[in-house]
Amino acid sequence: MPDAPTSAAAASGGRVVLPERQRSPWFELFKRLGAAMAILFGTVLLVYLDREGYTDNNDPTREVGFVDAIYYTTVTLSTTGYGDIAPVSTPARLVNAFVITPARVGFLVLLIGTTLEVLASQGREMFRVNRWRKRMAGHVVVVGYGTKGRRAVDTLVRNGWDRDDVVVVDPRASAQDDAQTDGLALVIGDATRRDVLRRARVPEATQVVITTDRDDTNVLATLTVRQLNPEAFIVTAVREQENVPLMKQSGADSVITSSDAVGRLLGLSSLSPSLGAVMEDLLTYGDGLEVAERDLLVTEVGKAPQSLPDQVIAVVRDERVYRYYDPVVTQLARGDQLIVVRPAEELPWAPRPGTHGEAVSTED
Repeated sequence: MPDAPTSAAAASGGRVVLPERQRSPWFELFKRLGAAMAILFGTVLLVYLDREGYTDNNDPTREVGFVDAIYYTTVTLSTTGYGDIAPVSTPARLVNAFVITPARVGFLVLLIGTTLEVLASQGREMFRVNRWRKRMAGHVVVVGYGTKGRRAVDTLVRNGWDRDDVVVVDPRASAQDDAQTDGLALVIGDATRRDVLRRARVPEATQVVITTDRDDTNVLATLTVRQLNPEAFIVTAVREQENVPLMKQSGADSVITSSDAVGRLLGLSSLSPSLGAVMEDLLTYGDGLEVAERDLLVTEVGKAPQSLPDQVIAVVRDERVYRYYDPVVTQLARGDQLIVVRPAEELPWAPRPGTHGEAVSTED
């Protein structure tokens, strides 16, 4: 987060902003006009059908006609009420009391709808936020919505996470526009503050990704997140390799050194353009090769990692990561997870568990 928090964002104290439902202004205009015309013509029809229950005080002998019904409706709905045409029968008076009066209120709401729409929008937004807070649990919180944060969210969504289960925390006004565009809920505020993280429902989150551009901010945010949620899996980025131990001591489960990784990739590309191209391919989602984690299939239990159709590079067993050549994982065991390199596009010989009806080794 290179930019300093704006005064509006700082004053918000962790305001929650949910994705807007985008609608055309012309749609809103014609919707209001249509509602107003519906009330007008409905009331005209109601008065005309019961015209015998009305009298014209200027000429009591004359029967109220269709034009009179239009005239009475317009002056009544606009609250002008000249009184020259009035209901005299009991049914007509009841209709005026229980039908036309509420219609008048609705018509006035449409006439002064600009102010009322703002109030109604605020009320709807409060209702949406309260409903969001009640259901939000087991989600991912992304702190910092710059380039790294957006790529992290994009990777999560491409791998099965719903955008409704991702919450962004950032104090910048530009982040609000980006989050709205990407359909994400945003908490505007400083992620080092407890109240801001609580608004993002960090205590109920399963994962927290911290991607600001300042290592000191990342350390403070990691400490605060860990205090609020001792069980969450925290992934954080640092710019300098020397800050990795400090970040892990602060409670991060995984630390990514952004500048070191970029520098290494640049050096590899300089030494070997082909090797650099392959490394870049592995880091690019949805094209060429990809690195993925999958369950071990029942048919693969007892086999060596090198014998599988996927190119296994590591095995996760009992929450520890072993390289494929480690003697501990010479034979794959039930419940293992595989870290593999395979084509980004799924092939029959590189199955993803569940896509071809295979039984995974974690199933009974």
